[in-house]
Amino acid sequence: MKYTPKSLCAGLLASVVIAGAAPVHAETYIVAVGAASNSLQGRSAARFAEELQERLGDADKVEFYADAQLGDEKELMQKLRLGTVQFTLISSIMTNVAPEFALFDMPFLVQDREHLKAIDKNLVRTELAPKAEAAGLHVISTWENGFRQITNSKKPINVPADLDGLKIRTPSSEWRVAMFKEWGANPTPMAFSEVFVALQTGTMDGQENPLTNIVGANFQEVQGYLSLTGHVYSPTYLTTGAGTWGKMSDGVKAIVGEVASEVQDWSLAQGEKADSELVDKVRAAGVEVNVADKAAFVAASVPIYEAFAAKVEGGDKLVGLAQSLAN
Repeated sequence: MKYTPKSLCAGLLASVVIAGAAPVHAETYIVAVGAASNSLQGRSAARFAEELQERLGDADKVEFYADAQLGDEKELMQKLRLGTVQFTLISSIMTNVAPEFALFDMPFLVQDREHLKAIDKNLVRTELAPKAEAAGLHVISTWENGFRQITNSKKPINVPADLDGLKIRTPSSEWRVAMFKEWGANPTPMAFSEVFVALQTGTMDGQENPLTNIVGANFQEVQGYLSLTGHVYSPTYLTTGAGTWGKMSDGVKAIVGEVASEVQDWSLAQGEKADSELVDKVRAAGVEVNVADKAAFVAASVPIYEAFAAKVEGGDKLVGLAQSLAN
């Protein structure tokens, strides 16, 4: 073939492009979370992304983003529906998808992590996941977020009356807000990414989160008191878009399911380990730690269960089933 100057330039350009081109992937799967990268949610999602990449091989590409780089939970949930993000972790705001998910907002419902696994298998998969599917989301697995504790800058919280008037940040969950109002606090829903500054500036007096999130976001730097209430076990759901799931091959679905199951076990074990280790880390930062009067909080929570049963269709049945699965 004879090259003219024009064809020679084109040929050289093509060879450069080909030589420097990135590999072409059959599919790209984006795993994104709003949580801090060093929180348990962030580390669990990173582990899932890493294991998924290994199982899928080089033909497909898995990208991971944390620290709300692609948006907070609410924004990521919408991106799942649009198909621009393939996997995320959704926690308390799942109640905005279907009211039945507020089961996990019932105080002191989940006894331990074995109880959580039983609820996941016998209740989340059968009763709750279909509700999310109808709203365009496919729940793959239930992972650790953890038992929630209260921090604040004013005083130890021993009984609900100690919360009177305190400005407490909550997730955007109707029932979490109702719970803290019932206990006498002044709760305000706020995106997790905004909480540190709100605590630092005094816009909020306190917040409630699992220890992994508290330490992951360095709240111990801007709070004076940690009260171990364990008032709610808050799971996080590995979720994809219903449309995305429907387009996946059976082989990819099987791999996703296997990895999700393995990461569930890992995340629950990590959460249990953190319950003891992170209290010491918070205390070492100069935070005063106390164990709250659980019985007082349980007694003050009866109206929350009554409201759930009255407002959520089948609420009594869900609570009864969850309680029956405890060891």
